[in-house]
Amino acid sequence: MGLLSLPPVALLATAAWFGRLVRPGGDDWCFLPQVADGGLSGIVEKFYFVDNGRVSNAVLVWSYARFGVAGQQWFGLFSGVLVLALLWAFFATVLPRAGMRVPRGAPFLAASMVTVLFLLGSPNTYKTFYWPAASVSHTLPPVLACAAAIPVLRATSRRGKILALLTVFVTGLVLGTLSEETSVVAVVALVGALLLSIRVVPQARRRFLRLCCAAGITGTSIGCLILFTSPGAQHRRERHYTVSALAPDTLLASLRGFAHIVITCLTTWQYLGAVAVGLLLGLLARGPRYGLTSVKNQVLCAGVGAGVLLVSGYLCTVITYPAFGPTVATSTRLWNDYLLLYFLFLVFLGTLFARAWRHRVRRTGPAVTAGAGMCALVCLSLAVSLTTLETDMAVRAGKWDHQDSRLRGGAAAGAQVLPYERMPLREMTEPFGAGGRIVWPADCVADYYGLERVTHAPRRP
Repeated sequence: MGLLSLPPVALLATAAWFGRLVRPGGDDWCFLPQVADGGLSGIVEKFYFVDNGRVSNAVLVWSYARFGVAGQQWFGLFSGVLVLALLWAFFATVLPRAGMRVPRGAPFLAASMVTVLFLLGSPNTYKTFYWPAASVSHTLPPVLACAAAIPVLRATSRRGKILALLTVFVTGLVLGTLSEETSVVAVVALVGALLLSIRVVPQARRRFLRLCCAAGITGTSIGCLILFTSPGAQHRRERHYTVSALAPDTLLASLRGFAHIVITCLTTWQYLGAVAVGLLLGLLARGPRYGLTSVKNQVLCAGVGAGVLLVSGYLCTVITYPAFGPTVATSTRLWNDYLLLYFLFLVFLGTLFARAWRHRVRRTGPAVTAGAGMCALVCLSLAVSLTTLETDMAVRAGKWDHQDSRLRGGAAAGAQVLPYERMPLREMTEPFGAGGRIVWPADCVADYYGLERVTHAPRRP
């Protein structure tokens, strides 16, 4: 199992190394001067009263933006390690609780493969992984929600159960003020867990699980209420929301957009890596019995899981449509709020396929080889795409550093107005978009360099 973990771990390490090429863009132009001028209290106040109301989001932005450009470059490494560590702890907890006696390295294999798919398997890896502003809003929140299940599953004593309830409540409160979309996914998932508890969860732990679900829903609801009623959220709705989320046309357009997302996810062959690792978990599990012992429970879990994915994914599309419009179907960073749940669901399906295989065929060698081969093939495919991205990042980093030196030199010489050349990468927002008609965030660029304003400079051939 240790050897099988090498490809995804090597891929993650390579991706982290490429993070040195990250340079500010999009919202980063505004975050950096905000943090430099006001610190933590300043950016929290700005988020709550002006930008979007996401207080926890502001804290995470401060945690990396306080280090300037270096914070952007090291973010990929720290976020990648954090995601891998939390998912490793998650699988190490879930598998034994599900009755699966797997080899020692199996939880790490599952965690590393899911981490690779989640961070690097997006159609736009730069935005979902390397761009900190998107990652703290859509990539890290579902991982934090997933990690909240660890103390719940491990709790056995009275003190442990109290700690688990407190953890779930606080996590929900943080999610509510961090990401509206992940909050929706979390609440729908908790409702699904409540439904499953009727049949799947043993009587002895049923009451405790229901209390945890109630604590999570309560904490998330309070956090969302704080966010929704904040001046910043109201200001954001006035600036960016052009339609009502509950209007019939919006609901229909959201359904069409979500259908496009579903088709894209179902036809992305790299996501079979999650099924493959689930297959390996099921085939390598020891003992005559493992996992859910009832076929009805298996079908019930699969059905509820699919329902949670569809309902939460559509609701996420609905609440983001007023701000993004039709591009909600192509803004891949928004998918991460429920994509992690999708990968975990695929892993679960893989274990069910493995169980069916073991019931019908005694020899598991061919299936194990196929599963390991699929994991390696997925990693190879993602490595090729990552290499292409690295080339584009290197080109932008060189241009950015040159322009950064020029703008700093001009500002030091007393200039108040200097030209800015756009350097878009993977649809990142840059000043003077749409041929110079969209100015944002040119004012933030000027603030960052201490200029009065920057002007649109035509791109050099």
